[in-house]
Amino acid sequence: MPKRITLKHIANTFGVSIATVSKALSDSYEISTSTKEKIVAYARANNYKSKSIDLSLLHKKTKTIGVIIPNIMNSFFAKVFVGIEAKANEHGYHLISCISNESYEKEVKTMELLKSDTLDGILISLAEETQVKQKYAHLKNAINEGVPVVMFDRVSEEINCDKVVVNDLEGAYHATKHLIQTGCKRVALISVIDNLSVGKLRVQGYKKALQEFKIPVEEKLIVRIGKHEDFDTVLKITLADKTIDGLLCLEESSAVNALQIIKHMQYNIPEDMSIACFTNGKMLQHLTPSISAISQHGKYIGETAAKLLIDRIENEDQNKPFETKVVKTSLIERQSTRKI
Repeated sequence: MPKRITLKHIANTFGVSIATVSKALSDSYEISTSTKEKIVAYARANNYKSKSIDLSLLHKKTKTIGVIIPNIMNSFFAKVFVGIEAKANEHGYHLISCISNESYEKEVKTMELLKSDTLDGILISLAEETQVKQKYAHLKNAINEGVPVVMFDRVSEEINCDKVVVNDLEGAYHATKHLIQTGCKRVALISVIDNLSVGKLRVQGYKKALQEFKIPVEEKLIVRIGKHEDFDTVLKITLADKTIDGLLCLEESSAVNALQIIKHMQYNIPEDMSIACFTNGKMLQHLTPSISAISQHGKYIGETAAKLLIDRIENEDQNKPFETKVVKTSLIERQSTRKI
């Protein structure tokens, strides 16, 4: 069976960029007639996605979008994907979904794989390892090769593209403020996502609320737990300080674990200890007691990101300014916090 050729293979054969090959196969006016004829003839002779070529020549698009998410087990990203799929379906687009599993190397390889296929654009939320390494050449290369990219939730200011972000700072600020206004005197913050941009923003929001209420920021109450540390042990040591009466957990699983430990330590919730967390997954409302949470509106983020990308794909103006959409959070009050 002959080996399936890719856009990258054709580009290397003719000594041009992948973007040039893609435009030639799409009958773009930007490519000379002689170059287009050579590339199309070569692609047809080598059975390169003949149906996709015909579709491109007729409609200029393949109506396919690549999606790279860092963690499918995270309820937030599951909601985002639901939103992406809904908006893509609405506009007649198909999805190729990939998971980086928080790996920089896998993210790079996935980006190369998606670029080599006939995709109209890519949606991506950065892997944790990518943000730690701060290496973004694979993204910059894709954009330079003419691939429309929209980043969501975990983004980098180094990348010049459309973005959809959550107002994480505001969300943490409002949650901490709620804990203080309902009687908490010393609120500890629990973070297992300190490497992420969103984690850093949430810490800033927590500090902002403390400062507003003239409460000293105690670094020992900002508990950063690494992947290789035992969560239960660290939290038990932290809660040995009986003056702590509030917890802000920066993601859902740490709040669930914290709730079990706090109950085991025989705290009354919320009288002795109040808990609030990111994000608003379904599990939180079915726990006893149910946990107050900051909703990031994941489905809406997915819809907004997909719409931004589709608008970018279908807009003929290549000089259209990039946009950053900021989504506000909402605090969902449940049994783990007291009423104001």
